[in-house]
Amino acid sequence: MSVKDFKSVVELLRYRGQEQAEQKVFTFLPDGETEAGCLTYAQLDLRARSLASHLQAIGAAGKRAVLFYPFSDTLEFITAFFGCLYAGVAAVPAHPPRSTRSLSSLELFATDSDAEWVLTTSALVAAFEGLKAESSTLAKLDWLPTDAISSVLANDWQEPQAEPGTLAFLQYTSGSTGVPKGVLITHRNILHNSAMIYQFFGHSTQMKGVIWLPLNHDMGLIGGVLQPIYCGTSVVLIPPTALIQKPALWLQAISRYRATTSGGPNFAYDVACQKITPEQREGLDLSSWDVAFNGAEPVRAETLERFAQTFAPYGFRREAFYPCYGMAETTTFFSGVEKSEFPKVCHLENAALEHNRVAIAPSPHPESRSFVSCGTVGDDQRVLIIDPDTLKPCEADRIGEIWLSSPSAGNGYWNRPEETEKTFNAYLVDTGEGPFLRTGDLGFLLDGELYITGRLKDMLIIWGRNQYPQNIEATVQQSHPALRLGHGAAFAVEVNGEEQLVIAQEVERTQLRKLDVEAVITAIRRAIAVQYMVEAHAILLLKPASIPKTSSGKIRRRTCRDQFLEGSLEIVGEWHHNATDQIGVLELLIDADT
Repeated sequence: MSVKDFKSVVELLRYRGQEQAEQKVFTFLPDGETEAGCLTYAQLDLRARSLASHLQAIGAAGKRAVLFYPFSDTLEFITAFFGCLYAGVAAVPAHPPRSTRSLSSLELFATDSDAEWVLTTSALVAAFEGLKAESSTLAKLDWLPTDAISSVLANDWQEPQAEPGTLAFLQYTSGSTGVPKGVLITHRNILHNSAMIYQFFGHSTQMKGVIWLPLNHDMGLIGGVLQPIYCGTSVVLIPPTALIQKPALWLQAISRYRATTSGGPNFAYDVACQKITPEQREGLDLSSWDVAFNGAEPVRAETLERFAQTFAPYGFRREAFYPCYGMAETTTFFSGVEKSEFPKVCHLENAALEHNRVAIAPSPHPESRSFVSCGTVGDDQRVLIIDPDTLKPCEADRIGEIWLSSPSAGNGYWNRPEETEKTFNAYLVDTGEGPFLRTGDLGFLLDGELYITGRLKDMLIIWGRNQYPQNIEATVQQSHPALRLGHGAAFAVEVNGEEQLVIAQEVERTQLRKLDVEAVITAIRRAIAVQYMVEAHAILLLKPASIPKTSSGKIRRRTCRDQFLEGSLEIVGEWHHNATDQIGVLELLIDADT
């Protein structure tokens, strides 16, 4: 039976549980090294039926349940997710409990989704017993310890009438540019997106994955949990916390398990280059790594080149790099590059970028920016570049908002009709064609391939020119070795009626005791002056791990701006422009030239 014949994820897993019963699908390494649990297809099917039977018995079918599991209980999270699917309950994956912030996100997701249950572990039910009384939201929820469900209940399970258009779960956006919103993801969305990943990644029944991404995020859930089930293969799961403590564990797992597919956002590759020591690289064999996917944030050509050079001696092939593009609103995946080729990179003139024009530079130089292609789209999808002001297609040499149509696009936002209409039901003004999904991302098409330049809401207008914050952030982070890659934010504040640039940037933990604040600040000011002819209004050096980020690692620039204005950033050094400053942009440029 072909996977294309299944109309729901329930049917798919039931098939795997019967036809590949004893095959291992998930192996969990809680510390990133030691196997501490696994699930076969038959075991996952049994546990899902047991939980589903209980959920059906308590009247949860057709309602919502928040999944609230620590990283250490990853296999229980997976069981709960499929148990919800088997019961006809819409799962709401929440941030794992790690701090007081986790409780606020739990309250937000539960309130926004109108959930009535929290699925979690017995240990967490006991741990949060006292805190529930302090929160009216938490107190009214029924907390269900799924690890206490008996497997004998599986015999009482009633298969739900899940159709392709049936709601499967609510996938909350990262919230990088606003409050997280629950995207309605159907069984059709999941199966279509899984089929695209299978096709574009060149997957087969021989695929082996290593995934460290958080499973409450779309890339981790769709790519790390649902893709192996679609393929009928297996995956090794590592908690993100283990990777943060020791980045080498990621590549060591790929080497050890002979993984063919693994990846993450761009910053993960930067961290690998920066934090994995030569001693830790010894013995690595990355020759099995066939798809090194890179998505969820801008893909940087410098990162790809640095990683390829660093790990080529250990079997990594440049052609394995796989930049891709997608978002929660498209389930996860939308476009990808041609396999077995090093990703295409184009260089655009800075002067043209400031006016949203595409002007190709013949080669990289200081007055140009490099952009990595995110590939093409499937035959049943469309992508357009639209002027966000006129809602008409842009000329070929213009940067605009990316609009798309795809069977993977969700059915809107939960209980947000106005935002659903604005985002999921956009129409062209001149032809009336639609509906399209407005991504909020800026980009352009070149030779049929999609390039992402930034976020519409993050665009800065400094001194009358458009500036992309991620470009400024990259320039800042490369200006001095004391600065952490991927851990900075560039944003604008209004000063005397004009937008002014503010830089908030983490420093390396190893540099804290010997930090020369003046030297670092001067290096940052000089770098942005040379690259952008701009002077910053303020530069803030932050403690490590303090900058606001989403669960998928994206910088929360708006939150960072709000914290700057309220004075709550964790600062270890700072500089603010004032009228008596002796050094300006011109002096910085002259100093750089000499």
